[in-house]
Amino acid sequence: MALWDGRFEGGPDEEMLRFSESMGIDLRMFEEDVRGSIAHATMLGEVGLLTNDEVRALVDGLKVVASEIREGTWTPGIEHEDIHMAVEARLGEHVGAVAGKLHTARSRNDQVATDVRLWLKGGVVRLYDALGRLVKALVDRAEADGRALIPGFTHLQRGQPIWLGHHLLAHAWAASRDRERLIDALKRLDRSPLGAGAMAGTPHPIDRRRSAQLLGFSGIVENAMDAVAARDHMQEVAAACAIAAVNLSRMAEELVLWSTPEFGLVRMGEAYATGSSIMPQKRNPDAAELVRGKCGRVVGDLNALLMMVKGLPLAYNRDLQEDREALFDAVDTATACASITAGMWATLTVNGDRYTEALKGDFLLATEIADYLAGKGVPFREAHHVSGSLVKWCEDQGENFSILTPEVLAEHHPELDEGVMAWLEPEAAIERRTSLGGTAWVEIERQIGLLRATL
Repeated sequence: MALWDGRFEGGPDEEMLRFSESMGIDLRMFEEDVRGSIAHATMLGEVGLLTNDEVRALVDGLKVVASEIREGTWTPGIEHEDIHMAVEARLGEHVGAVAGKLHTARSRNDQVATDVRLWLKGGVVRLYDALGRLVKALVDRAEADGRALIPGFTHLQRGQPIWLGHHLLAHAWAASRDRERLIDALKRLDRSPLGAGAMAGTPHPIDRRRSAQLLGFSGIVENAMDAVAARDHMQEVAAACAIAAVNLSRMAEELVLWSTPEFGLVRMGEAYATGSSIMPQKRNPDAAELVRGKCGRVVGDLNALLMMVKGLPLAYNRDLQEDREALFDAVDTATACASITAGMWATLTVNGDRYTEALKGDFLLATEIADYLAGKGVPFREAHHVSGSLVKWCEDQGENFSILTPEVLAEHHPELDEGVMAWLEPEAAIERRTSLGGTAWVEIERQIGLLRATL
């Protein structure tokens, strides 16, 4: 018998019951649902709507129900439709008719809104912590292997020489911003809908702020209709998850590339790689590829939440039942990907000498020639042209900058002299870039300090 059956002569069709139940996903929130009910019962007692004995019976009974679900001695079935009705029905079996008083001054609409916000607060913290482990793994790796000379790429073509630490910290800052977005979303998420009722509040003398306080919320959702209809807090968290997932996917793509023999920069830890069923030599970067692939799921979850609400009139509509599956998946998947990515960075091996010889005389030093001339007062556009002409001359010889001589330099510009050769040492080129955020090691150390402070 449904708890809403007074208006109906019969129950729902069995196919409809299976189609409409949300028990499978709601069970993830049973702890939050019981917490919300305990806070609600406590508040009802404090304002005089329940006696002390009734509150005690309800609270004790709710704790028993939570224990039963936790330990697996009782599992709600789909006949209960959702976790709220399941808990109340089971509570009635333990404490009798007083269980019916628990629903005074509330609705399933504000219950589910409360449960989700409570769950989501914990979910945000779990993802925040996982991203923190990722930032730490990147910073640790930058300190341990950061002085490996590598090319910095644009368009996946060699651009300028950098320390590996410079590249790693770029990823660390992105992950740090992902954490900031979550904390910012938490400010709007941390509001209690409990006591809003179906959409219009209640005539009973409840204390919504007290309920919020008991549940650890920083405040309440001020408007009762907004309290049950709002889903933008879920969309905001899902958006933060999607952005984080895209950042993680970019890292994963680089790990896939860097671990190939063609790049040869890193060797993936065995805990995050797999072999082939037919090719014995393979060491596949499966963890990175899965992170890259799962990014699409998280972006899809965000789209599902946005489209679910588009064109939906206020206040509650059953469409909104579809929010949890996408929301939980976005948070769970982003958290798992962040944790796996932290593990990959922490356990891989860097081939620190991979580019030491390869970048000597390389054309990625062309900007150094332009900067050298600019430092001698030559307009940068002219200096850029001269450097480009030197690249072309070397290419025509089938060589790189290693074949430059004082005579060749002088032929291309009167301000080019032997002094420029010192500018064509990759490590020296890196260390000259001391501007804030530059590639010089002193700047990397400064950023490491800033990032560690965020942890």
